[in-house]
Amino acid sequence: MNRDFIYSDTPVSHTLRRRDIAARHPEVRALNGRNIGSAAWIVGMVAVQWLVAAQMPAADGWLLVAVAFLFGAFINHALYVMIHECTHSLVFASNTLNRMFAILCDFALVLPSAMGFRKFHLHHHRYLGQYDMDPDIVSHREAKLIGNASWRKAAWIALLPVSQALRPMKLKATHGVALWDAWTVGNLLAVIAVNVAIWQFLGAAALGYLALSTLFALGLHPLGGRWIQEHHVTQEGQDTYSYYGPLNKVCFNMGYHNEHHDFPGVPWNRLPRLREIAPESYENLKSYDSWVGVLRHFIFTPSMSGYSRIVHPSTVPAGAAPAAATQEE
Repeated sequence: MNRDFIYSDTPVSHTLRRRDIAARHPEVRALNGRNIGSAAWIVGMVAVQWLVAAQMPAADGWLLVAVAFLFGAFINHALYVMIHECTHSLVFASNTLNRMFAILCDFALVLPSAMGFRKFHLHHHRYLGQYDMDPDIVSHREAKLIGNASWRKAAWIALLPVSQALRPMKLKATHGVALWDAWTVGNLLAVIAVNVAIWQFLGAAALGYLALSTLFALGLHPLGGRWIQEHHVTQEGQDTYSYYGPLNKVCFNMGYHNEHHDFPGVPWNRLPRLREIAPESYENLKSYDSWVGVLRHFIFTPSMSGYSRIVHPSTVPAGAAPAAATQEE
């Protein structure tokens, strides 16, 4: 049974690989930029979810759950990917527009997550693998709660939205990273107003459908394998893993995770091209072609747990304030 993380003094590979690829293939620099077409996808997906939600008051309970699992989860997961694109300023040049469209994604997600994600995801990139500063790493308390038992790991994945919502508290406790600002408050108020409007005009079943779609998108669902795939260690010394399976087609290539960490300024539609340009940099890294297989391995392999993460030495001295993360990280 794992009782602690995997500690390593070796630097995270992404910076070195980015420099190596840029030196051997200078044409990759042209892949950086923005995809304003993502804005149309955001508007369209939110509209589709509202249209489907409007049909739910006439559906029985099991049909509502089935539609949320088989359809809504894919849309809401894709909206989380669009929040991710906005976080890295890969949609508009304006940070204000990126923030506004990220909040628009939340209008079908029920949870006011866009601005919190923006703040803490950029820390994840800057401080990848550093226990105190990477909000993607579970706390010791959470890792011990997850344990190695299959039922505990399955329950944790099913409730992953709760875990992800609480995890940034670790940064507040260790380095005083502020959880609230004007944008996060505005995000909260806007989503509350939209949720109330959906309840009033479309009904409780419509809001329930959207909430279940989010629960499945982030939890015990084929899409849930993404959260394990990205950084849980199954190859000694490898921090990050990519997924090249068919579900990339419905999640805007989010599986190209090594590529994204290497070049976070490349929008989703150009990530496959990055791998085509520099195949020698990615073909020897372990990757996956099945998120269901990733979930199965994590849940039923006793050695896999919340501790299956590589932790690197912190670059922030104890008690010091961390450097501000930016969208270029």
